[in-house]
Parts: sequence; C-alpha cells; structure tokens
Amino acid sequence: MDADAKKATLRMIPYGLYVLTAVTEDSVGSGTINWVSQMSFEPPLVAMGVRTDTTSFANVKAGGKLAMSFLGSGQGDLAFAFFGDAETDGDEFVTKDARIAFERTDGGAIVLTDAPAWAELTLRETVEIGDHAVVVAEVTDVGLRDDAAAVLTLSELGLNYGG
Repeated sequence: MDADAKKATLRMIPYGLYVLTAVTEDSVGSGTINWVSQMSFEPPLVAMGVRTDTTSFANVKAGGKLAMSFLGSGQGDLAFAFFGDAETDGDEFVTKDARIAFERTDGGAIVLTDAPAWAELTLRETVEIGDHAVVVAEVTDVGLRDDAAAVLTLSELGLNYGG
C-alpha cells in the first residue's frame, strides 16, 4: 500500500473534537479526542478511539464515570488545553495556560461548563489492538446548552490526526 495515499485517504474522514473525562475515586483523566462516531440508535452507542497510554484510558478500563464534552467552533483553546492530562483544583481543570471550569453530571461524571453539549457514558466494551483502543460506550444522559453550535473540527484548527 502506498503510505502517502493511505494517509491522504484516511485524513478525508471528518472529525469533530471532544474532551473525554474518565473519573475514578482516585483519579481524573482528561484528554482531547477526535475519533468518535455514533454506532447505534437503540441503545444509543458511541465508539471512540482512546490512546492506551493515558490516564483517561486507565480510568475507562477501571470502570470510571465517563463523559464527552462536545467542543464548539471557535473553542480551539479548549482542545489544545487537553492535549494531555490536566490536573484538577476544586471545580476547575488547571492546564499550562488556563483554568477551565467543569461541573458534575447527576451521575457523577465531569463535563466542561463552556461546552455547548455533553454526553454522559457507560462503558460497554473495549477492543485493544493498536496504540488506540476502541471504546464502545452507551449514552446514558446528555446536556445541550447551545443547539445551534457547530462542532469544532480538526480542519478548523489546521490539524490532521489520522492516516
């Protein structure tokens, strides 16, 4: 297979940007993800690619409380802030450049206060084959703050993560 053609072809798949949080009693994992797709209407399932060497993935596997905050167009600063785990202080994430407010869902998951939408998730299955595991999760609750928001995409930021 031609490596350049493979990369160009796979980069044609459009991706939104989301912040995944996975919380256990001892740990909060967080990170920007972009390989996400809805997989089923009933039950409502999403599949996402999660790097296997992250706190988020360790917490996913440990049965942590999961949530995905949907980033809106123009929120590139939030996407960049979570390119790696962020510490927490009270009800904020503390990153190198910012303090980012979060809140807990009724189920105890963490979502970004400024995200236009969020989904609380329950782990259903993981498939560990490559450097990213496929995580299949059921959507158990949602929050919608701005139904007119366009999802932030990799192309808006001039980035590629694929191929």
